[in-house]
Amino acid sequence: MRGLKKIYRLKKEKEKFILGKTRINYAGRVYDEKEMINLVDASLDFWLTAGRYTKEFEKKFAELLGTKYCLLANSGSSANLLAISALTSSKLGKRRLKPGDEVITTACGFPTTLNPILQNNLIPVFIDIDLGTYNIQVDKIEKAISKKTKAIFITHTLGNPVNLDKILKIVKKYNLWFIEDSCDALSSKYKGKYTGTFGHIGTFSFYPAHQITMGEGGAAVTNNLLLKKIIASFRDWGRDCWCEPGHDNTCGKRFSQQFGKLPFSYDHKYVYSHIGYNLKITDLQAAVGVAQLKKLPSFIETRRKNFDYLYKFFKQCEKYFFLPQSEKYSQPCWFGFPLLVKKETPFTRTEIVNYLEANEIATRMLFGGNLTKQPAYQNTKYRIFGTLENTDLVMNNLFWIGVGPLISKEMIEYVSDTFLKFFKKYE
Repeated sequence: MRGLKKIYRLKKEKEKFILGKTRINYAGRVYDEKEMINLVDASLDFWLTAGRYTKEFEKKFAELLGTKYCLLANSGSSANLLAISALTSSKLGKRRLKPGDEVITTACGFPTTLNPILQNNLIPVFIDIDLGTYNIQVDKIEKAISKKTKAIFITHTLGNPVNLDKILKIVKKYNLWFIEDSCDALSSKYKGKYTGTFGHIGTFSFYPAHQITMGEGGAAVTNNLLLKKIIASFRDWGRDCWCEPGHDNTCGKRFSQQFGKLPFSYDHKYVYSHIGYNLKITDLQAAVGVAQLKKLPSFIETRRKNFDYLYKFFKQCEKYFFLPQSEKYSQPCWFGFPLLVKKETPFTRTEIVNYLEANEIATRMLFGGNLTKQPAYQNTKYRIFGTLENTDLVMNNLFWIGVGPLISKEMIEYVSDTFLKFFKKYE
């Protein structure tokens, strides 16, 4: 293991930041020899599929969030698919989602929030977003509800919590399912409680851009034992058995039950109660995640410092940009710093983005913009409540830059200096 420390240090010594030449990525993995040691340790077991590190991460992640159950998957996108698919299970009786049922969401965001709705033959109902928070317009949700509405599936955009008080009142009043996509929002809080823990199911992503990483990886969390079992079933081929990999006959009834039209005593390990998937994670990925969890507090602190630095800087530039806003009672762990170019600004988003990219500062759009305009969704069924005016404005005028822990003080000062140089052309 000493060799790994040496290899890591030699690698870091070669990494030097050179103004204007070193790429300032919007996000990326931050790690040291501890992740490498865990990775090698897991590889020596050669178990490869979910194992001891997976169990350790699921336990510690649930404890961190204060939820009863955490189920790891191979990505945050898969966690979203599992969350929606779980709600279609016949085990939920009359509350199960059926083809044609409506799910309230937004068209502004990442496609894999929307995709599971369509993949399960449900109808997305799109509501516009508020400028500044870039979250769903909560005040319109109740008006958008129809007899077919059965669920609300929202994202905390760029780590910025939505107004959960208002949503929860609606969820309770109409007996709706509520899923939180917290893939960008790990460690964000609303009234002191972590996002992803308010709904029936919360989802998280551990892609390198996020607050912690496993490379690929994601999780679904819940406090409901039945939902936990259903999610696990959909994740693990749709099987009815809940034995851990490598274990048999946990229930003690492996060969003494009747299922469907199968013969009595058919092996429970090969009984399938759902049309599922194989979305499990490997123990190698989980091993990296276990080491990353220990670094999460420092990652959060750096993100908030970087965000605060940029906010103070851009406060001087409000004539050009509409700055991000957060809800009362919320404490965002920002995924990025969004900048909405104002209509009266003398330059376009394309001009400022091209300038930043030419100066080695990475930029990103707010994911898919207005997803209804994307090629993939031209022939899909959906309903729009009102207009998507703000969604279109974001699609045309918004970009964001990074605030993650890989961005040093020297880098963020270079970012602000680069913006100032660009502004000089218009002053």
